[in-house]
Amino acid sequence: MFSRRLFAAVALMGALALAGCGKGGAGGGVTAEDMSLGDAKAKVQVTEYASASCAHCARFNNDIFPAFKAKYIDTGKVHYTLKEFLTPPENVAAAGFLLARCAGKDKYFTVLDSIYKNQTEMFQTGDFRGVLLRIAQSSGMTEAQFTACIGDDAAQKALAARVEKHVQDDKISSTPTFVIGGEKHEGEMTMPDLDAAIAKAAQ
Repeated sequence: MFSRRLFAAVALMGALALAGCGKGGAGGGVTAEDMSLGDAKAKVQVTEYASASCAHCARFNNDIFPAFKAKYIDTGKVHYTLKEFLTPPENVAAAGFLLARCAGKDKYFTVLDSIYKNQTEMFQTGDFRGVLLRIAQSSGMTEAQFTACIGDDAAQKALAARVEKHVQDDKISSTPTFVIGGEKHEGEMTMPDLDAAIAKAAQ
């Protein structure tokens, strides 16, 4: 399905994630490697640690994120950052993030949105590569470019380094995890949850 190198990379990342379970910490610091939306000078910073293969993350993306984006990101009230994490099947999550990054910063969130919206199909059919390839092609990539993208050793190592940082430095062990105004919230959040956390952070 995916390259052997990708399997080796995610095996390392899985071990790192297990090493981080049960640790506390707030996390949420934004770096140049992270993908963000909105005004960087917004009063409130919302960081989401998410996995492309996480069903809870997909549900948040599909059901909550559009209203959250319209109310807070598009109005300049919140600067939103997504930090990549890996949950089983880790190779699928890794391939999804690699694909989104290969599509370019301007298409990153559009591609990730497509992955989340087609996640159920991937799990039901087991055709992970086929679904991801279709998404890649819809973003303008050829099959050869897609294959090269998810097999890129340097990109895999960079992803592994980001995940390691989130485990070791930010003390993240599950997705979705949100950090809003420096306060950590583990698990899915509703719009009322987000409203309350953002109002508190804006004080």
